[in-house]
Amino acid sequence: MLKKLLVLVAVLFAAAQVVRPARSNPTVDPARTLQATGRVTPEVSAILDRACRDCHSNETRWPWYSQVAPVSWLVARDVRVGRKELSFSTWGDYPVPKRLDKLDEMCKEVREGGMPDASYLLMHSEARLTDADKETLCAWTRQERTALIESVQ
Repeated sequence: MLKKLLVLVAVLFAAAQVVRPARSNPTVDPARTLQATGRVTPEVSAILDRACRDCHSNETRWPWYSQVAPVSWLVARDVRVGRKELSFSTWGDYPVPKRLDKLDEMCKEVREGGMPDASYLLMHSEARLTDADKETLCAWTRQERTALIESVQ
C-alpha cells in the first residue's frame, strides 16, 4: 500500500512538471525605470535591488526552485502580482498621483512588515529589512514625494 502511494505521488509530481508557468522578463526601457525618472540614492537602490526588485520589476532573477512545480506556480504568480501592483521598470509610465500613492504604500508596507513578503524571505534571508533599511526607504519616499509635488506646481 505504501509503495503504491509513493508511486502515485511520484507520478503526480512528474505530471505537475508539464504545467510550466511563464517566467519571463519583459524588455526594460531604461528611460522608464524608477532610477531614470526618480531621484534614487545609491543606498535606496541597494535596498530595492536586494529586497524588492525580483517581484517589482522586469529584472526578476528566477532561482532554481522557480522551475519546479508546484513552487514554480507560486513564484510566477507572486512575480505577476508584484509587477501588476508596482513595477520599478515602468515607474515612468505612472501618472504623478499614482506615483505619490505608490510611495506612500511603499513606506507603509515596509514599516508594517508586509514587504518583503514572508514567503520570499524564506528563501531570501538577505532581503530582510533592518530598522535602518526601513527608515532609509521611508525617508526617501518622503523626499521623492516632495520632489514630485514640487515638479508639478
